[in-house]
Amino acid sequence: MSFFILAGLVVVGALVLLAAAIGSSVGWWVLLGLVVALLGVAVHDVVQRRHAVLRNYPVLGHLRFLLESIRPELQQYFIERNYDGRPYDRDTRTLIYERAKGVNAEKAFGTERDVNEIGYEYLLHSTAPLDPPEEQHRVRIGGPDCTQPYEMSLLNVSAMSFGALSGNALRALNAGAALGGFAHDTGEGGLTRYHLEHGGDLVWELGSGYFGARTQDGDFDPVMFADKAAHDSVKLVSLKLSQGAKPGIGGVLPAAKVTQEIAEARNVPVGEKCVSPASHRVFSTPRELVRFVARMRELAGGKPTGFKLCVGTREDVLAICKAMLAEGVTPDFIVVDGSEGGTGAAPLEYEDHVGAPLTEGLMTVHNALVGTGLREHVRIGAAGKVASGSDIVKRLIQGADYTNAARAMMMATGCIQSQRCHTNQCPVGVATQDPRRARALDVVDKTSRVHLYHRATVAEAQRMMASMGVPDPAHLHPRMLRRRVGHSDTRSYAELFEWLEPGELLHEPPASWSRDWHAADPDTFTP
Repeated sequence: MSFFILAGLVVVGALVLLAAAIGSSVGWWVLLGLVVALLGVAVHDVVQRRHAVLRNYPVLGHLRFLLESIRPELQQYFIERNYDGRPYDRDTRTLIYERAKGVNAEKAFGTERDVNEIGYEYLLHSTAPLDPPEEQHRVRIGGPDCTQPYEMSLLNVSAMSFGALSGNALRALNAGAALGGFAHDTGEGGLTRYHLEHGGDLVWELGSGYFGARTQDGDFDPVMFADKAAHDSVKLVSLKLSQGAKPGIGGVLPAAKVTQEIAEARNVPVGEKCVSPASHRVFSTPRELVRFVARMRELAGGKPTGFKLCVGTREDVLAICKAMLAEGVTPDFIVVDGSEGGTGAAPLEYEDHVGAPLTEGLMTVHNALVGTGLREHVRIGAAGKVASGSDIVKRLIQGADYTNAARAMMMATGCIQSQRCHTNQCPVGVATQDPRRARALDVVDKTSRVHLYHRATVAEAQRMMASMGVPDPAHLHPRMLRRRVGHSDTRSYAELFEWLEPGELLHEPPASWSRDWHAADPDTFTP
């Protein structure tokens, strides 16, 4: 029932009460006053722009804030787990919300985390810390074949498509990216007016459906791709091989959800089932993959081009590296998506049991590129539950050059993690295509929150690095991150994991990599 219908019924009820109250007892007047007060609160809730949940649920939405004020634990917990099943050591959701509102995320009484718990990780500070830099660190993306390199932020908006998110959510994310000078990945749902409206820097992503650059029979359309990639807002183009939350499968958008607007964005027929296949049609081998990446870069006018994947076998990663060497072609970047990455909907078994977690996947890609002498040409992005400054620093130590965040950015736009993304009934207008629900998300207010969250999180990452005595990310080292492996023993990442030397795989592969290296074939992926 819409607000206006409900308000109309309340007004009619108030008039009935007024008629009953005239000449009656005081109780009727009290009841009339209560109804009028509630109507006033409802009107205020709908008009205000700060809280989307109140705009969609006037009056009733106040219960959420009441429970939160009585005891924060009554809110829905941020119950998702790290890759090894450990809960977060603090309320990450509160951290994101406070930063998005410009509130200092500080806390009294120290940590609530058990630092003696096996698996606990911590960064090593320096006895001679530095002052944090005033300017944000930037990462240059662009290998030897790139003619339009891009200066990437340490934290960016990860891939989220129109269709998964509302148009207003995308507007807020893109406008926030424009204010903060960071990149916004479009996701594989096409390049839409919502991505382009505010002029934020874009990573245009193509998946196996080639939405936005596809022929009528579902193949890649090079002319359409070149035309859209030429847009000034498109700074990089990316090919999605797999997604962390559901690697190895495609997706289906039911016919009922393929509206005119979504059909135009994806170049698919209106009202027909929209299928994103499990595998690509334009390549079937590692060698064909790197050739296609080179073709994309050429069609994009030399803009940075790369691909995103959730790591499966190490053999496949090495096969891709061998193909790069054989073809003399490297992508400008690779985004590693961890299996702990989020999604609007995925089979539970895939979310919990398929794909490499970000730590393992990230170190595998980093070491493979180092061991084949290709690391200096390829930048690595990391995506998968990146939310805080410490997350950024840890991923940089593990081999990334920059990070992407999806869930945290959604929360900055007002997502309350009701986990109703797949129902089209998002209570705050973030993950829905219902115009009435999406209208509750105020773009101007949420743009500011996205910008503030990004700025504060990157600043905290840079302050942490300064506390570690590090002037910039290039000086980070695996020995600076430690993990408790026993009740009386901790080890650094330098001790726990193997780190290859530049070109080591080309000369004498270590025993631990030898089998996979020799099995890797640039002309076939692992069956």
